[in-house]
Amino acid sequence: MTIATGAGRQTGASALWALALVLAVAAAFGAYVYLAEGRSARAPAAAPEPAEAPAEAAAAGWVTDGRVQRADADDPGMWLAHGRTHEEQRFSPLAGIHRGNVAGLGVAWLKDLGTYHPVEATPLVVDGVMYFTAPWNVAYAVDAATGAELWSFDPGVPGETARAACCGVISRGLAVYEGRVHLATLDGRLLALDAGTGSKLWEVDTVIDREREYTITGAPRAAAGKVFIGNGGAEYGVRGYVTAYDAATGEQAWRFFTVPGDPSLGFESEAMAVAAQTWSGGAWWEIGGGGTVWNAIVYDPDFDAVYLGVGNGSPWTRAIRSPGGGDNLYLASIVAVDAATGEYRWHYQTVPGDNWDYTAVQDMALADLVVDGVERKVLMQAPKNGFFYVIDRSDGTLLRAHPYATVTWATRVDMETGRPIENPDTAYADAPQWILPGPGGGHNWQAMSWDAGRGLMYLGTHDLPFLYAMPEEYRETGVYKRRPGAWNTALEFGRLNQMIEAMENLPENKGYLIAFDPLTGQRVWTVEQAHAWNGGTLATAGDLVFQGDGTGHVSARDADTGEALWQAQTYASIVAPPITYAVDGEQYVAIMTGGGYLPDEAAATWKYGSHGQLIAFKLGGDVALTEPALRNLEIPEQRPITASAEDLDRGDVLYHEYCWACHGPGAKSPGGLPDLRLMTAESHDAFQAIVLGGTKQDTGMASFADLLDAQDVERIHQYIVSRAVKDRDAALAEASAAATPAE
Repeated sequence: MTIATGAGRQTGASALWALALVLAVAAAFGAYVYLAEGRSARAPAAAPEPAEAPAEAAAAGWVTDGRVQRADADDPGMWLAHGRTHEEQRFSPLAGIHRGNVAGLGVAWLKDLGTYHPVEATPLVVDGVMYFTAPWNVAYAVDAATGAELWSFDPGVPGETARAACCGVISRGLAVYEGRVHLATLDGRLLALDAGTGSKLWEVDTVIDREREYTITGAPRAAAGKVFIGNGGAEYGVRGYVTAYDAATGEQAWRFFTVPGDPSLGFESEAMAVAAQTWSGGAWWEIGGGGTVWNAIVYDPDFDAVYLGVGNGSPWTRAIRSPGGGDNLYLASIVAVDAATGEYRWHYQTVPGDNWDYTAVQDMALADLVVDGVERKVLMQAPKNGFFYVIDRSDGTLLRAHPYATVTWATRVDMETGRPIENPDTAYADAPQWILPGPGGGHNWQAMSWDAGRGLMYLGTHDLPFLYAMPEEYRETGVYKRRPGAWNTALEFGRLNQMIEAMENLPENKGYLIAFDPLTGQRVWTVEQAHAWNGGTLATAGDLVFQGDGTGHVSARDADTGEALWQAQTYASIVAPPITYAVDGEQYVAIMTGGGYLPDEAAATWKYGSHGQLIAFKLGGDVALTEPALRNLEIPEQRPITASAEDLDRGDVLYHEYCWACHGPGAKSPGGLPDLRLMTAESHDAFQAIVLGGTKQDTGMASFADLLDAQDVERIHQYIVSRAVKDRDAALAEASAAATPAE
């Protein structure tokens, strides 16, 4: 079944810049899932004993392993962990809001977050208190029934850190565990706060090399007495790892690296020695290697294991990262490690030798499934590459791999070997190629939800084509050098906008919400959405699926048909997932709004700009949402262009190498960060001071003096002026044509 809910499309350059949203060898060992020598599949282990609650039973934030594991029976109205429980199924047993009454939902309360940055976090609810993070990792505790603030904590992330964050000053949440709120910061710190007061208890630095641009955007997970956290930064050239810390003291318990380091220095573990045999040629450790675990970390109480979703290589292209070939373990892999020791258990690699930024960091859900007549404990994931995987989590055996989105880079996954069959027609070494999925993935970090009773996964998918091309520098010289402080993808970005603007019949961006059967690969129903970039999902026992979308709507849909039963317009694009909880017997649905950066007129961000809020709904809620003023898109008259055609061309390239990820392709911001075509005379006069002097670094615009000189900055400035003139003239011509009566 397909339900069309809008015909909005994004064509032209936006088809390329889906990345702004978000902007490798077991075969060598004879089996795709490699078990350490002498190790057999481990039987389920008993979960660690939960810590005893303090004498004061009402201690704030008292979440234990046992409490999370008994949540369905004992605490159905809570949202105790990132995915509600350790299994991260994001299914709530609450049914007070159901198909028959959901039309009566209204706003119960809202909290303005005072930010235009993307808002992506999952709030947690423990004993009537909601804990959540906003951009810059500011943490809050509020009354979950009223939204009244109980405390807030600002960890003081330096503004200049924003430059090292590929996709914005993002925080996807926090962990509440044994009376503490565990908070990770964009600049790489991990903190524990008192859940009752918000006061800091301890802080550790998770970064192994401060000369590299490490960040953290993911939510920490807490279980088995530990807090687990990964890092981001692969685009800038870092080496991935995950660290476990003692939840009470912050003392490091273990660290697992996801890609090998310099072989001449030896290896930290047998897993790294094995991985090093799958990298060949070059010096990957110097340019980074990648493999950051920037989102999915899942604790499994059945096996006392932690599953790590490992990201892309650094740089993206294997020909430069590992010129001798190889699968490049453990990039684009799911890796199981022992929760107590961090020792490697098994892995499954979704994309050997990844060339496309096909991370496997997307959410993972754990479940019990009958597969081919056998009851299995499985892990399910829809990573970027477009295939949905069902894996036996006892030993990593691949059970299913069905496409869930449009896939052109591979034809299928060979179930005998577990390896994808790549499509040779999409190789881009010699010529640019449009490929699906693009770096935005067929599905990204936005949460999916599992309805075990129906055997369906509800997830947002998107077709975001990308024009892959080798970088001009490499094509001309055969040499690629890492640039500290800049993106190091080893793909062409500088001239990509020019290449696309010269093309005709460009592919479209499309977005969907689907009900997917992971065993058969069937889409039971499909909703085609008005915007391509939408939020995560929540499924409930009320036979409902909730989702926020890029147009600003929060919707409740019939879990069996996809029919929209209720919608509310929030006037802000939504990428965060909803949650549901209950206080004093009354059920609420809450969601964070703001973000989403496709330059498309269907997007709420395009219409109104981006403004972050936390909104809670309940039956009979009567708080009114005020429609904000429309965004002013009138381009002012520009100063004269003084640059030569050659300098304008160079300015175009430099802009799309260093500026587009924040300010949009063609200097056209989708509505979050400033649209540089709309600069005031004062901003034009201060352009050099802003870009080189760092006069706005406290708000996130750090100096680029390490990458650009004054002449290059003026070239970029002149390019922006030229784009503003071009777009202003086009707008005036369009307005004139519209005002002229037809003959």
